[in-house]
Amino acid sequence: MKLAVSILVVLSAAAFFPPADPLQSRTPARAPVSKYRVVHVYPHDPQAFTQGLVYLDGFLYEGTGLNGQSTIRKVRLENGEVVQLERLDPQYFGEGIAVNGDTIYQLTWQSEIGFLYDRATFRRKGTFSYRGEGWGLTHDGQRLIMSDGSSFLRFLDPATLKEISRIQVKDAGAPVSNLNELEYIKGEVFANVWQTQRIARISPKTGRVTGWIDLGGLLTPREAEAVDVLNGIAYDAVGDRLFVTGKLWPKLFEIEIKN
Repeated sequence: MKLAVSILVVLSAAAFFPPADPLQSRTPARAPVSKYRVVHVYPHDPQAFTQGLVYLDGFLYEGTGLNGQSTIRKVRLENGEVVQLERLDPQYFGEGIAVNGDTIYQLTWQSEIGFLYDRATFRRKGTFSYRGEGWGLTHDGQRLIMSDGSSFLRFLDPATLKEISRIQVKDAGAPVSNLNELEYIKGEVFANVWQTQRIARISPKTGRVTGWIDLGGLLTPREAEAVDVLNGIAYDAVGDRLFVTGKLWPKLFEIEIKN
């Protein structure tokens, strides 16, 4: 009789306290970290406080920051020559840029205003507004994708410039903040993470970090003393080339990701 009672108690306990589901209790794995190989080094204007970078049709389009020094510029890749330049009014601190069709879009840091330029002439042809800070900007062919220094990416309608959705970026379930300059590459969003030497590779569908690129060591220790943070990602879709640089960096690097 005592044995029967014991079995009943055990079965009852199992009914009320089922074993934990290992799939639900497992902590998500952190995204893998990749290294890089330098393919080529190009000169870069050491006075350019790089905030946005795009490669298109043989040229770099660059947005630079700092009040009184903010610009958009067209740059010859091979020698760093600035072939076209438009200055922002001194009250604006320029941030990320994106090029879509014949339009260049540029954010500003804390003014809650963005500018639209004609790509050929750099003539300003409009403005748009948003709440909060503007940091990085790119596009996926259908939407503009914007960062604001938080762990969120915002998606904007390129016709109305209104926010249509947003996602939070996470690695192993933890939010990844300080998302900065952005570039859309082969279905992923590449993002500089401010004050780090890393680029996050992000799924725009889920916000999950699928991988990291560790870019430590691009500059020599002496070069690194005189510059600001890594910032600036551009992709040559035709030639499948990836370019990176930083704020006030004297060099721009073409790199290859090593998995």
